[in-house]
Amino acid sequence: MSLPRTISNLRKAGFKQWWRDLQYIGDPKYGRLVGTDSFGNKYFENLEEQPGRHRWIDYAAHDYNTVQVEPQWHSWLHHIRQDPPNVDPIVQAAHKTWEIQHTDSTTGSRASFRTYNTTRQKINPWEPTVAARK
Repeated sequence: MSLPRTISNLRKAGFKQWWRDLQYIGDPKYGRLVGTDSFGNKYFENLEEQPGRHRWIDYAAHDYNTVQVEPQWHSWLHHIRQDPPNVDPIVQAAHKTWEIQHTDSTTGSRASFRTYNTTRQKINPWEPTVAARK
């Protein structure tokens, strides 16, 4: 993060947006709004940034999860598609099979999938017996 780039982005975005991006993204960026998705996420692009860092996402939720990025926007972010999905005629004409009810990832929570084990344990934990005092 160079000082001239930081000052330039501060002038373009304004202090409030510059400070918010610095806190949430970790890099104060400024770019043109390309579009939004059904979750309310905003997608930006700035071709003056270095390649690989010129497309980014501003999540709508404070406690965001990467599962909240739609597949067509994911392909645009990772340069699989050149045009954003709201402009790309192929994506507009496609049958949208991915538009199903969104559920958050349950990995690591109590709701995650666990298999049922029917085998007996090979090692049993030691359970101490307490002798009565004399």
